[in-house]
Amino acid sequence: MTLVWRFLPLTLVMVVLIGLPPLLDVGLQNVMVNVLIAALFATAFNLLIGQGGMLSFGHAAFYGVGAFAVMHLLVAIERGGLDFPTPLLPLAGAVAGMVVGLFTGYFATIRSGVYFALVTLALAEMLHALAPHWEGLFGGEAGISSMRMPWGGINFGQVIEVYYLTLAWVVIAFGLLYAYTRTPMGRLTLALRDNEERLRFMGYNVHATKVVVFTLSATFAGLAGGLLAFSNEQANYQLFEVHISAQVLLHTFVGGSTVFFGPAIGAVIFTIFAHVIGDITRSWMLYQGVIFILVVLFVPHGIGGVLTEHLRLRTHIPWRRIGRPYAIAATAALLITAASVMIIEFLEALFSPRYFAARRQVDMGFPPFERFGYVWEPFSVLTWLLPLVLGIVGLFLLLRVRHQVAELWSEARESAAAQGRPAP
Repeated sequence: MTLVWRFLPLTLVMVVLIGLPPLLDVGLQNVMVNVLIAALFATAFNLLIGQGGMLSFGHAAFYGVGAFAVMHLLVAIERGGLDFPTPLLPLAGAVAGMVVGLFTGYFATIRSGVYFALVTLALAEMLHALAPHWEGLFGGEAGISSMRMPWGGINFGQVIEVYYLTLAWVVIAFGLLYAYTRTPMGRLTLALRDNEERLRFMGYNVHATKVVVFTLSATFAGLAGGLLAFSNEQANYQLFEVHISAQVLLHTFVGGSTVFFGPAIGAVIFTIFAHVIGDITRSWMLYQGVIFILVVLFVPHGIGGVLTEHLRLRTHIPWRRIGRPYAIAATAALLITAASVMIIEFLEALFSPRYFAARRQVDMGFPPFERFGYVWEPFSVLTWLLPLVLGIVGLFLLLRVRHQVAELWSEARESAAAQGRPAP
């Protein structure tokens, strides 16, 4: 039964990843490609921060280097000067990430903590500043673009073909990363995160261990960047921007850095979130930031940590008793979310350039504005009372049910601990 619970979710995910894309349009297929790439990038980053305990603020450097390596190889193939199997192109990104990661990691890992993070940030910012001026290597501000060449009877001109190639590489990469966690070196990586000084006193070469972990993380980050370049058929200096590094950090911590698949969960959620919400509101990045803050404050182990805890204690959780509190908590969360979204969107509408232009047409008055398919009066009591009431009701329900959920979870943990203790 334990094996079923362990492999059933993974099997269902693979069935969806293989069977769903042909049923989707081209736009959604492209979104799924981006989801896979983001999941791989986040998991590669988590090898460094979640398992190795090294926080990097510049992992976009290896992501971008991998993308440009693949683009140069694509250009060489397109011009007819090189015969290289198209399905193996992403390997160029992995090799480039490994080489750059090995070189920079040797120096970056001399320091720890905040100094290490600042060195990695400086690396990415240096590449971001220099890339627009190195036209031969990075193509200047326009970047580099090329086309995928046919190979083995496949022309790689359709998104669905790119998707399945990306899926194959991502599955291979996930398998290698997971296998690494089961090796002695993987256990040593966890020990490096927990107590670096103890490893040093035990006789291990801590600096060499850090370099290995850093290089492996950079290798798979370069592979993710190579897959992105292969998919988009172009790369530019914006891949080195700090928001790329910040984004993978957000994916990792929201998904859960203590769980192997946690960063992938965060990447999937936020990539789809950006695609759906980004077309609806210009404040979608604000919502991402709010979610990140809430997760860090109240769910430090991330979404993956919560799911793992449910699976671990599934036989001890009183599901019949906890169902009602969960439903109330979900309702409260929806009410608070609705209230917050309404207030943010109202303020965004009132301070938007379009609204200021409308005010000039009515002699600097305050005309109504439209949101959620309705017209709202800026100074109407109902406009601001509605989100206020929703928020208060949601907060009241959440506070009322919070202690009940905590007690039920405490019972589940005590039951699991009692079952694990030997009989007197």
